[in-house]
Amino acid sequence: MSEDKKPIVEIKGVNKIYGDNHVVHDLNLTVYEGEFLTMLGPSGCGKTTILRMIGGFEEPSEGMIYIEGERVDMKEPFQRNVNTVFQSYALFPHMNIFQNIAYGLKMKKISKAEIKERVEEILHLVQLNGFEKRYPSQLSGGQKQRVAIARALINRPKVLLLDEPLGALDLKLRKEMQIELKNLQKKLGITFIYVTHDQEEALTMSDRIAIMNQGYLDQLDTPENVYERPATRFVADFIGESNIFETVINKISGDTVNVGLEVGNALGLIDDNFSVNMSEMVYACVRPEKVKFSKTEIKGFTILGKVKEQIYVGNVIKSNIILVNGQIVKLSRMDIDEAPKIGDVMYIYWDVEDVVLIKSRSFQIHNLIENARLGGD
Repeated sequence: MSEDKKPIVEIKGVNKIYGDNHVVHDLNLTVYEGEFLTMLGPSGCGKTTILRMIGGFEEPSEGMIYIEGERVDMKEPFQRNVNTVFQSYALFPHMNIFQNIAYGLKMKKISKAEIKERVEEILHLVQLNGFEKRYPSQLSGGQKQRVAIARALINRPKVLLLDEPLGALDLKLRKEMQIELKNLQKKLGITFIYVTHDQEEALTMSDRIAIMNQGYLDQLDTPENVYERPATRFVADFIGESNIFETVINKISGDTVNVGLEVGNALGLIDDNFSVNMSEMVYACVRPEKVKFSKTEIKGFTILGKVKEQIYVGNVIKSNIILVNGQIVKLSRMDIDEAPKIGDVMYIYWDVEDVVLIKSRSFQIHNLIENARLGGD
């Protein structure tokens, strides 16, 4: 994306500290013009704080924030070409929909004729034609959210900040609004920075996803790469379902490695950007749909388990396989495919390109401590 898009928001070396609480750590992040970028993570990971710093509602403790190349971290919110949409809608209950949407333009002393034209245009965009004279109390949750978005968009900001705007909606309406929001963003070409803790929402809507973990940016990538090639154990565990095995490198043969688990051996693949050493600890992560099973042992794999339970989820059958050490391995199949049966004893394996090997941070920290203790580098 960086090759054909220009940066519109740049966050450089930003930290945010509240007393003893270090909320955001050394954040460097570039958002490009016309991009839909989602800040994803659990509660308390720092994502909303980052959004508030971009919008001017919080100041960084350290670092700089630029919008269109201009430093803005010392400027007031109204001096930045950004608008924010909150989960609470924040509509004026005593104003009708036209007045709510037109409020920002009225404050800017825009002519009545232009206000009317722009409100009608934005109402058409958010599919609320004919709702001008209604009041917020007469609208559904989804309609209120569209009004809040329309009010933010009518000022034609360069960047729209959205803080869990669909969180108050029911599941069906939320899914409908996800598609509507993405289509609206594409149509307008405005940069969206969107905050959510909902993984499926992030995967559905985003051009790129920034995954936050305890104030750190763990991975910034496309939805496909975040799911298929997680960069850390946290990402692998947080995005969708994943089987995560603690392993040790037993053998390296070109780009193939043999890893030892507590319950057997397995194979994995390494690329040019991932180097490992003998006896190094790594996590092996495999998605449930990538796990295979066999009644007989597969070369390179000696992991034996027994099917403990099965869960029917519409067109998917999920199987839980218990290994001899008590670890549960998740396996999923479409209901038209062959699936194991409860009580079956089987070997599990995977195609080597389907496993993601991730460095163990605890192992790296252990090595640093040992090197320091022994006087090493």
